[in-house]
Amino acid sequence: MILSKVTLNTLIPGERCVIERIESGTISVRQRLLEMGLTKGTNVELIRFAPMGDPIEISVRGYRLSLRRVEAESVIVSKNSHQ
Repeated sequence: MILSKVTLNTLIPGERCVIERIESGTISVRQRLLEMGLTKGTNVELIRFAPMGDPIEISVRGYRLSLRRVEAESVIVSKNSHQ
């Protein structure tokens, strides 16, 4: 099993990954993402992109969450490259 680290916004719909860390330029954005359950070790699945590409919808901790693309860029994830 080979893992690659990418940002959440680079996944394609249906891909699953595990959150490694959040690299946000502002403390408030990082704190908000953590409060929504995007913590290290959490499994996430990309559900879909909005028609214009922003926001994106993910499944995390049993619920659906919409994130702006710029927020998703700050979430570093590991994915299995053999999915």
